[in-house]
Amino acid sequence: MKILILKPSSLGDVIQALPVLRLLKLHFRDAEIFWWIDSALAPLIEGDPDLAGIVHFERRRWKSPVHWPEMLRSIRWMRGQSFDLVIDLQCLARSGAFAWLANGKFLVGLDEVREGARGFYDLAVPRKSFHTHAVDWYLSVLPQIGVPVHKNFQWIPERPQIADAVKSKWETGGAKWIAIQPGARWDNKRWPVENFSALVKLLAQKFSDARFAILGSTEDKPLGEKISRIEPNRTLNLCGETSLPEMIEWVRLCDLMITNDTGPMHVAAALGKPLVALFGPTAPRRTGPYGQLQNVLRIELPCSPCMKSHCTWKNPVECLTAVSPQAVFEHAQKLISAT
Repeated sequence: MKILILKPSSLGDVIQALPVLRLLKLHFRDAEIFWWIDSALAPLIEGDPDLAGIVHFERRRWKSPVHWPEMLRSIRWMRGQSFDLVIDLQCLARSGAFAWLANGKFLVGLDEVREGARGFYDLAVPRKSFHTHAVDWYLSVLPQIGVPVHKNFQWIPERPQIADAVKSKWETGGAKWIAIQPGARWDNKRWPVENFSALVKLLAQKFSDARFAILGSTEDKPLGEKISRIEPNRTLNLCGETSLPEMIEWVRLCDLMITNDTGPMHVAAALGKPLVALFGPTAPRRTGPYGQLQNVLRIELPCSPCMKSHCTWKNPVECLTAVSPQAVFEHAQKLISAT
């Protein structure tokens, strides 16, 4: 049996979709499963024990007609595999079209009306409600094809070589590491960097054995530098310094993560790491840290969650700025004490 999963992006979405892969492989043990993914995110799943292969989606390159022959070769390759089952978890027109072009025997996808991808599917699976969590929506595909849903799987298997390299490269020792994630794709999903700095100061004073790993992209490096100035001898600014697999192993070795609504937040949730998640314009029940919604801090406002990337509230981004460093510290302190 051959299966193709389409979930090209984003980081958090791919992480949240991994349980579908795990349960498919547990049910169809001899199946060859392939994953269609944006090439920039491919390192997330390279070498995954449940995958037979990766199909690279070269989103940036294929925008140019010069590279369309590559795209056509990829489509021909997919058609040549004669997939028994194709699952589109992206539910956009682009992914739906590629899923249809793969010419599998049966095509199932998510019933999302925004781009009409369901028109490509043999079976479209609706979201139970607006607040149904993304993970549960992805998993709801499985009973439709006879695959039972349970939690007896390892969401993100450890990569021992990468884990050892992380510990050696940064000399992590036996410290109590707290991961800090100050960036986010939307500016209005970012808790103020000054608040993160104040929080690190409070945590450093309370926990003398704590060290801080600031995670993020190269664009987040200035944020990391500002936070690092509070405790320069106890802080590593790792923004832009880690690969995606290294970031995952960093989260795995940390005792706690404090984060905005970002992809690495979903990594921490998948790994079962205690976390404090700061939410503003987005809906935690829909896309929050799976299994840890009790650790989401947010302020109720008439406009929140607005689900918009630009704030129009009279007090800009009040849904985040009104969450105080002291409130986050008190919640984090309880989690650290419980570990």
